[in-house]
Amino acid sequence: MDPAGQTLHGDHARVSYQIPVDARPLPMLFWHGWWADSSCWDTTPDGREGFRTLFLRRGYPVYLLDQSRRGSAGKTTTAAEIGTEPNEQWLFNQFRLGLWPNLYEGGQFSDDPAALEQFFRAMVPDTGPLDAEVVVAGASAAIDRIGPLVLVTHSHAGGFGWTAAIRNNENVRAVVSIEPGSGFVFPEDELPEAMPSSNGTLEPVPISLEEFEALTRVPIIVYYGDNIPTEPTDIAGRDNWRTRVAMAQLWVDAINRHGGDATFVSLTEQGIYGNTHFAFSDLNNHVIADRISAFLAEKNLD
Repeated sequence: MDPAGQTLHGDHARVSYQIPVDARPLPMLFWHGWWADSSCWDTTPDGREGFRTLFLRRGYPVYLLDQSRRGSAGKTTTAAEIGTEPNEQWLFNQFRLGLWPNLYEGGQFSDDPAALEQFFRAMVPDTGPLDAEVVVAGASAAIDRIGPLVLVTHSHAGGFGWTAAIRNNENVRAVVSIEPGSGFVFPEDELPEAMPSSNGTLEPVPISLEEFEALTRVPIIVYYGDNIPTEPTDIAGRDNWRTRVAMAQLWVDAINRHGGDATFVSLTEQGIYGNTHFAFSDLNNHVIADRISAFLAEKNLD
């Protein structure tokens, strides 16, 4: 085919949405993590309700984002090879379902073999290079279009979400982040030390103080689940989250030190046990939804 005269639309985000009757004033925008797309909010691997309908039933307009070059927003302007190297056992360990082939005892992931089958089949690769600027630009355009909202991020979207919140500060009225894994931003002259682990080294991300202070103007809450060690371990899938929790705590402290309103939540310290990296689709996802609802009510955002 001759490309002369042809056009290509790509690198956009895609958003699907539902607005209930007598909706609450602020919608919720849900942003998936790494190796996932917006379908992760629809249902759970074992077939129960996901956050989409759990929050619709609570009266919130719900918007689900597919970030650029992922899922139904997969049309890209830059090609990338999609790897076919087997990695499912690594993902099982990395996302703290257990230590392959065993689920963690007392964990909140279903022990039905069909649930694990569906979990693996739901993993979604990128169709193009993972470019933070492209991803954030697409999400920011969606936030501009939707207007004032509560941003809910998972995992890899955590760092992208902070950046989008900085750019769309007037429209992002709160950030709820479930196990953010990277992109922890700090004022450039207040960087904590990098944190090595058996999974690699986690680096803080420098930004200007002016940009950082945008995060002090909205309430922020982060949640982390179970089976995260407090001491170094050679189990990479767990040590990975030890450093992320430690960096998240420093990040929350930095926001509050600058006059912000950030909260770090360890679910186990609140008596909620067994959660994987996917608390929103674990067996107790309704309990997690209750906690998020309570946070929004406390901040008068419901």
